[in-house]
Amino acid sequence: MTHRSGFACLVGRPNTGKSTLTNALVGQKVAITSGRPQTTRHVVRGIVHREDAQLVLVDTPGLHRPRTLLGERLNDLVRDTLTEVDVIGFCLPADEKIGPGDRFIAEQLARLAPPGGSGTPVVAIVTKTDTVPRARLAEQLLAVDQLGDWADIVPVSSQAGYQVDTLADVLVAHLPEGPALYPEGELTDEPEHVMVAELVREAALEGVRDELPHSLAVVVDEIVPREQRPGTDGRPLLDVRVHLFVERDSQKAIVIGRGGARLRDVGTRARTQIEALLGARVFLDLHVKVAKDWQRDPKQLGRLGF
Repeated sequence: MTHRSGFACLVGRPNTGKSTLTNALVGQKVAITSGRPQTTRHVVRGIVHREDAQLVLVDTPGLHRPRTLLGERLNDLVRDTLTEVDVIGFCLPADEKIGPGDRFIAEQLARLAPPGGSGTPVVAIVTKTDTVPRARLAEQLLAVDQLGDWADIVPVSSQAGYQVDTLADVLVAHLPEGPALYPEGELTDEPEHVMVAELVREAALEGVRDELPHSLAVVVDEIVPREQRPGTDGRPLLDVRVHLFVERDSQKAIVIGRGGARLRDVGTRARTQIEALLGARVFLDLHVKVAKDWQRDPKQLGRLGF
């Protein structure tokens, strides 16, 4: 049997379902998802293992017109990634008409894969098909076809599982022949600190005002095992210390909540996910700090990992 292996990058406007699609293809959560736009801050690799192929998915921040230095750096991250993959998946949601942002990205992708050229193939992926009637989906598929010269067009629904396997087949077909790049069973190559930080961010973004996602950064200070006391059940216990950074005192109050109630809720939800990730009991220590206008400060961006 011919074996293929390589990298696929999912791109699109913010909040077009890229992270949810990554998780659906991998079959397990490796990228944070949120109803808020622009929640992905790091390139997350999810690994799809098959008998005939290994597909390494690169999930990027959404391409957008930047308003801050952080936005510019996120866009640079996406463009750098596009030059290093074997196939690109361009995500366009079925429930939103094609707009200037989609046309901007299509123009960028056309430079990487000119018609008739030997550039990187681009597969147009119409996401969230479960949210629209069939007639609306047909209209969107026609509009996407007219938007560019795509290698393939695949409608999918990550929530309903519709055509997720078909999309995997299409992406794999564009990979070169080669051996597996990662050991069997490995689902991501992201460091534990980054995964933990992303899980805390996801929990903190639930139910907050629109302004907060862009202003929230999370840094994991340490993950250390705690010495067990005699008489305990012997299960490993990890101390996980995390700092959440916002730009203003008013945002700090939002994250903490009245009497600390909201921060405790964030800790409870994040800890469940972190324990599943690390396979151990976790004592999660959260602290909220103000880093004034960090999105526009090169020094602070560097300290926060951007």
